[in-house]
Amino acid sequence: MMGTQSAPAQLFYDFDLEDHVPANHMLREIDRFLDIDGMRAKVQPFYSHLGRPSIDPELIVRMLVIGYVMGIRSERRLCDEVHLNLAYRWFCRLGLDGKVPNHSTFSKYRHGKFRESDLLRHVFEATVERCLKENLVSGEGFAVDASLIPADANKTRSLPASEWNADVARKVGSRAAREYLDTLDDATFGAASPSQPKFVAKSDPAAQWTRAEESRPYFAYATNYLIDTEHSVIMDVEATRAIRQAEVGASKTMLGRTEKRFGIKPDWIAADTAYGSAENLGWLVKKQGIIPFIPVIDKAERSDGTWSRSDFEWDEENDQYICPDGHSLRRFRRNYSDPNRVKKIGGTYKYRALKAHCQACPSKQRCCPNMDARAVTREPDEDARDFARSARKSRAYKISRNKRKKVEMLFAHLKRILNLTRLRLRGPNGAKDEFLLAAIALNLRKLARRRPRTPQTEAIA
Repeated sequence: MMGTQSAPAQLFYDFDLEDHVPANHMLREIDRFLDIDGMRAKVQPFYSHLGRPSIDPELIVRMLVIGYVMGIRSERRLCDEVHLNLAYRWFCRLGLDGKVPNHSTFSKYRHGKFRESDLLRHVFEATVERCLKENLVSGEGFAVDASLIPADANKTRSLPASEWNADVARKVGSRAAREYLDTLDDATFGAASPSQPKFVAKSDPAAQWTRAEESRPYFAYATNYLIDTEHSVIMDVEATRAIRQAEVGASKTMLGRTEKRFGIKPDWIAADTAYGSAENLGWLVKKQGIIPFIPVIDKAERSDGTWSRSDFEWDEENDQYICPDGHSLRRFRRNYSDPNRVKKIGGTYKYRALKAHCQACPSKQRCCPNMDARAVTREPDEDARDFARSARKSRAYKISRNKRKKVEMLFAHLKRILNLTRLRLRGPNGAKDEFLLAAIALNLRKLARRRPRTPQTEAIA
């Protein structure tokens, strides 16, 4: 017999919200690892002891975590989803009749107490600490990389860089413009490079006009990840302009902050060629004692079949190069009574061979066919570059190259699972907030997968 559905006319219901959230739901797993016990103490100084009680900041943080973990980009939609979804209500401790705050509350907290107290950074570091407690961080090897995220800026509402005026923007600019002007001396934004982009967005001047690969140019920010390669835990995250100089500077900032905050400095670090400048390699090798598994940026290699600088042997003791035919290339050909005349003080040095040697050399056509004598330059921190080249020949480099791909996988999860394909917030602070929340979500998802309550089943996304 065909059944029929009817709504029971009951006055009272016996309903337990705990029973209606699946045991292996993603949020139930994440709830075990979201450590915000110290959050209230962090924001307490920014509240007045007078007036009505505010909306619980823990509720705001939990709703934001839901939005980024579940890929809900709209805060209006997030409020609707929390209102309707039982699992979201359970995670936010709202019960069945708890009131969901208005979407405008997020902006008030974001521009107020959260940024004043740096709360999102505190929550992110708490997730990293939990990863340390769960033995998901080895501290042996790190990897660093950056990915471009389109900004909320339109080309049609931009200006050529030559027409953009900082004083005018300060007077009539938006919040994002004022934030950018406040970061002009910051190495990750205004001071990252003296070069100016072709266009500047009036609504978000910090967004960099860039062209990635073969795509059409657009305004973007760069999110920088420093990860532990054991389980792909994000150790630190930084927002920068979408230029190489800012990304390299961010890697130094993240390494220093990780060592200061958690007392962890890796034995080696893996990165792509963008991080292979002489200055960065010298900083890693000489000042930090970290092995760089990084391809060296080297423009001295020749492609015309003649000998490159790498074919010459460096003689550190005598401060000279030895060519493949055994002739020496030196900076000076005389002995100075004052040792300070030949003291190395930095900069690029040129080492020259004797003209008589080169003219009589049988290998001249392979060495310097268009010159009377061969000259070789030695860059600053060339010893660190040589060390990086030798490290690239090791078996450990091949292992690190495979582990470095874990950063790319995190960026794929960021864009495909968390749905962070375009920023909603503007300005340097808006980019920092979004990237921090996304990193919190990725680490929490990692904890839920690696340390599940029920290992036999996978958590429901």
